[in-house]
Amino acid sequence: MSSDTIDRLIKAHNLPETYKNVVETYWRPLANAIAREATKHKPLIVGINGAQGSGKSTLCAFLEVLLAKRSVRAVTLSIDDLYLGKAERQKLAQEVHPLFATRGVPGTHSPALGLSIIEDICAGRAFDLPRFDKATDDRSPEGERITGPVDVLLLEGWCVGCRPQADEELLEPVNELERNEDPEGVWRAVANLWLRGDYWKLFDQIDMLVMLKVDGFDAVLANRRKQEDKLRAAHPNAPGLMEDAALTRFCQHYERLTLHMLEDLPRRADYVFEIGADQQPQALPEGLAKP
Repeated sequence: MSSDTIDRLIKAHNLPETYKNVVETYWRPLANAIAREATKHKPLIVGINGAQGSGKSTLCAFLEVLLAKRSVRAVTLSIDDLYLGKAERQKLAQEVHPLFATRGVPGTHSPALGLSIIEDICAGRAFDLPRFDKATDDRSPEGERITGPVDVLLLEGWCVGCRPQADEELLEPVNELERNEDPEGVWRAVANLWLRGDYWKLFDQIDMLVMLKVDGFDAVLANRRKQEDKLRAAHPNAPGLMEDAALTRFCQHYERLTLHMLEDLPRRADYVFEIGADQQPQALPEGLAKP
């Protein structure tokens, strides 16, 4: 793969030129490990876990081109693109709990759709990658058509690989949202049930798990604000944009499981990249060869 390809991708993602060092130091060794593993699994399902703003989608974009250089075809499925539409979430809110109107926690996605895509890939069938429009907070009417064999599926998302919590861990609220809007613990208990069911069926397909580990939930809030600023710059009149207070409340939907995964996943992931305040990896994980 030519340097021009990397340069174009860096420019497309509005990254500094120095990001080329990140690609060579961190992402290329990871791509090499994925390519080696792809010779053992057809297709290889790679889970990319990371809190909001940790750089999952950016990583996947570079992994696709780095793997292509090794004649390994990778496509990315974001768990965000499996979100239920606004009308479906409103129905959940009315029938189960009002907090399910907001996308985010288990119960607001369609794991079955993700499983059907994996089945299509395994069978060599053409399929559509769904797309969710965060600016309108609804599913896009058209997906991306994928034909031909796929060697690697990069399944990325904030809760990818998340295990359910123990029942006793659900008793105490972790923030103001849970304390005021889920005082009986119904919302978090139902989300945990979904994690034990269809979500785990989807995550059980993962052959290799990669974690982009931020320092804590304060970093999640800071990174999510950066995402919102980028979205506002690209779509200044979009109806789904949030001011700071709304954004803080929105992120509280994610806090419980984010904290749970920061504790649990580093023990289970194949590769853990510590992500700094600059949203870049700090060291190469054990088991990855230096370039």
